[in-house]
Amino acid sequence: MAETSKVKISKERILREAEALFAERGFYAVTVREITRAAHCNLAAVNYHFGNKQNLYLEVFRCLWKPRAKRVVARFERMLAAQRELTLQGIVHAVAEAFIKGPLSDDERLRHHQLMIREMARPTEAFEMVVGEVIGPFQRKLAEMIRPFMAREMGRVALLLHVQSIISMVIHFNFARNPVIRITGMEYDDVFKDALVKHVVQFSLSGLNGAGGGDVP
Repeated sequence: MAETSKVKISKERILREAEALFAERGFYAVTVREITRAAHCNLAAVNYHFGNKQNLYLEVFRCLWKPRAKRVVARFERMLAAQRELTLQGIVHAVAEAFIKGPLSDDERLRHHQLMIREMARPTEAFEMVVGEVIGPFQRKLAEMIRPFMAREMGRVALLLHVQSIISMVIHFNFARNPVIRITGMEYDDVFKDALVKHVVQFSLSGLNGAGGGDVP
């Protein structure tokens, strides 16, 4: 029993130390030797649990990145479930609050962002995983929710672009905190987060309510 617990702790430690290095420097710049040094383990432990660096990197996304993303989605779904009636404002508010005031700690938020930024800049197999299993399904679900509030003639691509515009705003205000703080002079306390959520809702509704059929299919 004690040995099983020790193995589990070793695997979790390797995952978390690897994530920190991958987030800071990217998949290609990090060596297995650096990971073993940070995790205070040997190469045999990495091979035993993951086989190679590629598998370890994918496990970082499966075991750490995806569960964090699912926590944000769960926050969004709980907020929707608490609403008496589904409205466009309520949907956008739930998205904004889930991301901006969501369940991630500052450290989790930073690593989550860094990993995804590196995948967008230089995609690996992990990119297909997160887009195919997390980002894509969530955005399509969001598009289905706002579809009844949009112009009847609006095409699928135009609808998805509107969804991505909302997501882009909340991601910016959630992850680009340092420039926002520097430019606005505001700290990310609860009062300012509430103001950001309100801003995203107002800005999004202004665009969505004025959206026509769109020029794309």
